[in-house]
Amino acid sequence: MTYPFGAVVGMDDMRLALLLNAVSPAIGGVLVRGEKGTAKSTTVRALAAVLPPMAVVPGCRFACDPAAPDPACPDGPHDAGVPGQARAARLVELPVGASEDRVVGSLDLERALTEGVKAFEPGLLAAAHRGVLYVDEVNLLHDHLVDLLLDAAALGTAYVEREGVSVRHAARFLLVGTMNPEEGELRPQLLDRFGLTVEVAAPRDPAERAEVVRRRFAYDADPAGFAAAWAGEEAGLAARIAEARGRLPHVVLSDAALQQVTAVCAAFDVDGLRADLVTARTAIAHAAWSGRDEVTEDDVRVAARLALPHRRRRNPFDAPGLDDDTLDRALEDSRPDEDPPEGPDGGPDGGPDDGGAPPPPPGDGAGEDAGAPAEAGANEGGGAPGGPAGERAAVAPADPFRARRLEVPGIGAGAAGRRSKARAERGRVVGSVRPSGPVTRLHLVDTVLAAAPHQVARGRSGPGLRVAREDLRQATLEGREGNLVLFVVDASGSMGSRARMGAVKGAVLSLLLDAYQRRDKVGLVTFRGTDAVLALPPTWSVEAAAARMRELPTGGRTPLAAGLGRAAEVLRVERVRDPQRRPLLVVVTDGRATGTRGSDALGAAHTAAQRLAADGTAAVVVDCESGPVRLGLAGVLGVHLGAQTLRLEELAADALAATVRSVREAA
Repeated sequence: MTYPFGAVVGMDDMRLALLLNAVSPAIGGVLVRGEKGTAKSTTVRALAAVLPPMAVVPGCRFACDPAAPDPACPDGPHDAGVPGQARAARLVELPVGASEDRVVGSLDLERALTEGVKAFEPGLLAAAHRGVLYVDEVNLLHDHLVDLLLDAAALGTAYVEREGVSVRHAARFLLVGTMNPEEGELRPQLLDRFGLTVEVAAPRDPAERAEVVRRRFAYDADPAGFAAAWAGEEAGLAARIAEARGRLPHVVLSDAALQQVTAVCAAFDVDGLRADLVTARTAIAHAAWSGRDEVTEDDVRVAARLALPHRRRRNPFDAPGLDDDTLDRALEDSRPDEDPPEGPDGGPDGGPDDGGAPPPPPGDGAGEDAGAPAEAGANEGGGAPGGPAGERAAVAPADPFRARRLEVPGIGAGAAGRRSKARAERGRVVGSVRPSGPVTRLHLVDTVLAAAPHQVARGRSGPGLRVAREDLRQATLEGREGNLVLFVVDASGSMGSRARMGAVKGAVLSLLLDAYQRRDKVGLVTFRGTDAVLALPPTWSVEAAAARMRELPTGGRTPLAAGLGRAAEVLRVERVRDPQRRPLLVVVTDGRATGTRGSDALGAAHTAAQRLAADGTAAVVVDCESGPVRLGLAGVLGVHLGAQTLRLEELAADALAATVRSVREAA
């Protein structure tokens, strides 16, 4: 028993975006971004219950429409006149760890080669056809799977091809992804592929929060009774969706309305033309949802607020957003001269009975709250009077640059990424093995070589090759994996001038940007004064790490041993949590170490480095020492770590004369 869609408190933008996609799946899906505990999953799962029921061909695993069956359906051909079987629309959930075969389906290559039978096992795309495909934590799903989902959603067709055997089937569904930005962002090119995006946050009004708790308690106490109480609301939403779907083909997008759509997209300087198409489709769907037969300025405004915020990012550290003043000016400038200005009713549909109308513009309520933490973070650690002795205000980082690739040596088996070599599901073929289970990646040449010596014994008389189960060979692929990149950054007074610390921060931000692009987890340990702190536990959010670096104050002593010791603790815990993800330690320091009087701070640091090396930790030391006289202490630290030492200026990829491996196998 799912929580009723109509009983969700607030979340107007999210509900409206979902409903508009239910009316017109051609919009391209919804990405819901928000903090944990904001009912993202609850709302999405409730959507399927308000979708109108559909008729399917009895026994078809691909949910073909009996009125227009797919002529290429693997379970077909179907007779067009066969009576349909009514059933509810499905919501299919895709787990983050799903394989490509689980998503698109798999071909039984063994039967295809040994029996000549094309046997296809449908995947999640087939199950979601004509329904909803929901991906929770979509930002943690690997890029090629996200691309695959978005391609299928755009084309309405899924393809499976294995060694010359191919199957296609219809796959039209409403794609919904949810994510917590604290766990990492989607790449801009993938963000752009989602039709709409909405930001959700917990309500700040105590009365509204109380209503959320009250309804949840009522649902938990009696799910069936609670659902029955909201059955009328659910039926009304289902009927309204069906009515809007019927009206959708007849909605007129006039030249004036189209001019407003393109003017708004141009005003926000979005890349490409996908934004114009999605905004236009959303405006048409909103007109149909609102009971209108022609697109109005109100529809364009609502569509722009949902379709454009995530398309304005210019670099991975930018947050999605839309300026309402710019939107108002663009709409006003694009109005025909003969049209009078819109009256008080020209704003977005509102009211609690709208079934998902947008809330007031950002900057009121949730928008202000969303900005508060960033402002608070900027005020912390700024070296204000009363701070720790010797502490200096945070230095602004220098401009980031394209960093060279740092790699972990050897062959790993971690999650797919773009940094270090690994055995993977995708990549170049490097060999073959006898399969222990179903063959998913056939090594054709090795299979033929294994079968060739047995052809006479098997009675081969014609041109065909007789293949047995024991002849099959599974291809071994070598691709790239993502790693855990743990930064250990010296923030002590020994790091030199403010300009030098700005350069150090710029270098770390460059490496963070590189980690973002290579699909790594990142963590940040800083040391200064008397101790080291874990400024950011290992996370997918490089944006959070970048924010910590920008706000990092400097000054005080240099507890290098404490920094390395804290890094060892973090890596020990992460090996237990995620044993397949190999770490790369990046130590950013000038190599100096200070401690209490009479202590051997440098010796303690070198001992800590040797322990890390003994654990097999791959590392890179970034030497930040400057000035005409250099002690070379960072290089000595690199020797104890078994690491390569790079000067700060050597991190830029453009500065390299040739591509060089950044981490080498210990001799």
